[in-house]
Amino acid sequence: MYNRQLSGSIKHLTLGSALLKGNPLGDPHTRTFPVYLPPGYADSDQCYPVIYALAGFTGTGLNMAGFSVWEENLPEQVDDLIVNSGCPPVIVVMPDCFTSLGGSQYVNSTATGPYEDYLTGEVITFVDGELRTLADREHRGIIGKSSGGYGVLTLAMKHPGLFAAAACHSGDLYFEYTYLREFPKAVDALNQYGGVESFLKEFAGATKKGSLIPALNIIAMAAAYSPDGNQPLLPFTVPDGELITEVWKRWLAHDPVRMVEQKPFAEALRSLNLLYLDVGDRDEFALHLGARIFIERLKALDIPYHYEEFSDGHFGINYRYKVSLEMAAKALG
Repeated sequence: MYNRQLSGSIKHLTLGSALLKGNPLGDPHTRTFPVYLPPGYADSDQCYPVIYALAGFTGTGLNMAGFSVWEENLPEQVDDLIVNSGCPPVIVVMPDCFTSLGGSQYVNSTATGPYEDYLTGEVITFVDGELRTLADREHRGIIGKSSGGYGVLTLAMKHPGLFAAAACHSGDLYFEYTYLREFPKAVDALNQYGGVESFLKEFAGATKKGSLIPALNIIAMAAAYSPDGNQPLLPFTVPDGELITEVWKRWLAHDPVRMVEQKPFAEALRSLNLLYLDVGDRDEFALHLGARIFIERLKALDIPYHYEEFSDGHFGINYRYKVSLEMAAKALG
């Protein structure tokens, strides 16, 4: 496992985004991200299907392609599938939609930036111009885990003309379970550090950030789901933590479990060649329960899907990409 070499190759693309320039967080508008190119790409003029792989919270495309001693990274997984398992050759793009709050949820927000438009507009157009892609919906897919899985479902629903295959691993579903029980942790942290601004300053200077991630996650979600101008509007009061119903309703409107009940979004999922979902049966954020609820919605709406539960939790499950990558590549022809 240690001495792994690709039969394909990695290319790094750099995009200067007009949309992200001047974003509220002051994050870089020029982003470099890795792209996996299949074996034979450099030696032919063939065009290939494309899969966009979305990183989870606190992750970027560079993380997905990073070296790991004990497990295959994403390029190594797809490379092995193509070389040894008969998987159709595909290009895999690992875009950077990271923010200094930990992530964008792949939505447009006045508090972080227009990351949905950046990905679905600028990045896809740029990739199709730089690489030999089959630049149409039937040959374009999207996969992701956790917040990336959330982005997969919402982007597939909102942009039916862009993607023909969608694979969600342990995506954020049923917000009552995903986020509500994290609110008390965030309230305690905000009280300890004196509010959002002081907390973010503490986080920026902390040498050990892990214990602060739960609170940062809720601030980032507020920036995505309930922005107030260029600030995140929290769905609870501080210092007591009472739920603010109107703000919480804004969050729920972003929940795929509720989004799919709207006819245009349901039709978008129905039009996919592949809708794949999986989740560990002991997910630490109860996403297995959210996934089951979402699947019941799909059944009621007669939307075709492929669903798997596996014996594991939320972390260390990147090996599951090997299932969806092959299915997505085949669905894209």
